[in-house]
Amino acid sequence: MVTAALEIDHVSHSFGRVTALDDVSLTVPRGGFTALLGVNGAGKTTLFSLITRLYDNSSGSIRVAGHDLRRQPRQALARLGVVFQSRAMDADLSVRQNLAYHASLHGIGRSNAAARIEAVLAQVGLAEKSGDRISALSGGQQRRAEIARALIHSPDILLLDEATVGLDVKSRAEVLALTRRLIADHGVSALWATHIMDEIQPDDDLVILHQGRVLRQGSAGQIAAGQGLTRAFLDLTGVAAA
Repeated sequence: MVTAALEIDHVSHSFGRVTALDDVSLTVPRGGFTALLGVNGAGKTTLFSLITRLYDNSSGSIRVAGHDLRRQPRQALARLGVVFQSRAMDADLSVRQNLAYHASLHGIGRSNAAARIEAVLAQVGLAEKSGDRISALSGGQQRRAEIARALIHSPDILLLDEATVGLDVKSRAEVLALTRRLIADHGVSALWATHIMDEIQPDDDLVILHQGRVLRQGSAGQIAAGQGLTRAFLDLTGVAAA
């Protein structure tokens, strides 16, 4: 049996008396694109923080590529590549310098790191920008550099938390297309957190998260059921249309 890239089983999390996640279960299959759809405050970032162990889950279980996050944290985290909303690269360093630094954090030796940097820059289309400072890149190029950083240690799954926030329409489309191409060409899996409906295709696996609870998981086309994804989302969540 093929192990899922990510399995979250009955996970809850609270901040004091405020419940951020309530009995959340979802699965991200290997080699697939799973969209995590929810409005701001739905619990998407809290869930990502649990998966990356910024927070510790006190209930349920999280397994990454078959490794239990609490019992085997090193093995589980080694299989994750993460692109957070906030930037994680030094704007004053070059793309190559940033990637070399992150490679060293993952224990990748210098010679192997050089080969990995060349490979990931080619994958994200930034080979010609390797010597440029991060601050000199466009917003879309910076996001592609962030994805290269997340790929440096050859993870099984990418977590992308609102990866297109702040980008123009062209850059947003390029980052999304890059993520889908990585899945198709390199077999990586992706959990793509978003609130933007048009980033989701009918064949995508979709998880709708609202007020800390999973309302539906299945193909986006089936959930939309002929009425369109926006209408289905509004009906499920009770969110009033603008």
